[in-house]
Amino acid sequence: MARATRKEYEGQSALTDVMFNSIGDGAVVTDEYGRITAINQSARKIIGVSEKEAIGAWFPKLFRAYDDLGRQIPLIERPITRAFVAGQIITSRIHYRAKDGSMVPISTTTSPIMLNEQPIGCIAIIRDITKEYEIDEMKSNFISLASHQLRTPLSSIKTYSHMLLDGFMGPLTKQQDKALKTIISATNRMNETISTLLNISRIESGSIAVSKKPISITQIIEEVISEHQLAATDKNIVCSVKCPDRSVKVISDSVILKEVIGNLISNAIKYTPPSGIIKVSVSLKNERIAVIKVSDTGMGIPKESRDSVFSKFFRADNVIKQETSGIGLGLYMVKGLVKELGGDVWFESQEGNGSDFYISLPLDNSGSRRTTKPKLVKK
Repeated sequence: MARATRKEYEGQSALTDVMFNSIGDGAVVTDEYGRITAINQSARKIIGVSEKEAIGAWFPKLFRAYDDLGRQIPLIERPITRAFVAGQIITSRIHYRAKDGSMVPISTTTSPIMLNEQPIGCIAIIRDITKEYEIDEMKSNFISLASHQLRTPLSSIKTYSHMLLDGFMGPLTKQQDKALKTIISATNRMNETISTLLNISRIESGSIAVSKKPISITQIIEEVISEHQLAATDKNIVCSVKCPDRSVKVISDSVILKEVIGNLISNAIKYTPPSGIIKVSVSLKNERIAVIKVSDTGMGIPKESRDSVFSKFFRADNVIKQETSGIGLGLYMVKGLVKELGGDVWFESQEGNGSDFYISLPLDNSGSRRTTKPKLVKK
């Protein structure tokens, strides 16, 4: 009986090994110290190592991880470390350096192996997504080229429309005046869409240029509010601003930050009913962080849609019913740009009761340290 049981066990073990090595995606198993105890053929092929080289090796050393910009990912931020620490499944897209030195884009799902609520090992499923990256790059290049080509005729349309509207080519009837304003409004929306597409293309390709320096957060907000005041006035929306004095500065890129805040205010105006209220404020979380808050009395975000707000092409059902224009890329772009600035973005919302969007940015501490928070003044 014992002999039969042993044969049965050996047969089952051999079947498991065959199944493990037949998995199309790469699979790597480690012990609680991160040492590799099993690795299948697909994983060995991706990295270009033999089973002998892999077994017993420390996972983070053999699988060296990098981000999209070629920077090595710190050990504490590696998926395997996060899986061990959090005791949760971690999914991410990173790059591994193969044995021949080439960088391989990888989609990885790392799961801790738990026993009595304690991690005793880890299994990482890795997939080579080189083709997906190539397709994404082709799409980004096409979007960038098409967007640049569209801007030239749009500039001409806008310039000549303003000339007609200002009477350079003779007086206009009321109908002509209304038609030209519609053309200019549509042109502005198209320009906004093109700017969004270009920014997303730059973010995803890692080619966006960021020039950080100390800038007055109050000045930036006032400039953005001024640029959107006409749109707010057309809907009888009141915009209030509550900021620290101009001596409070953040380390950021003024052009990118204006794009981020402008997008949030534009969304607030678009999705707030006439006679609504939009509030923009800045608070100091501590000596290192400033938090910008953009609040509105608009439609709000349904509970079931909140996890997808910053996703590409996402638009909530209640928004689509009320506002048909829009492609759902604005907040996806905002998240990407804020990340480039070294900050964070999040929101609080309740359907029918408006939304609060927050951006955190590092403060400029190069000057004298503050002992008290600056007095907030209402503009």
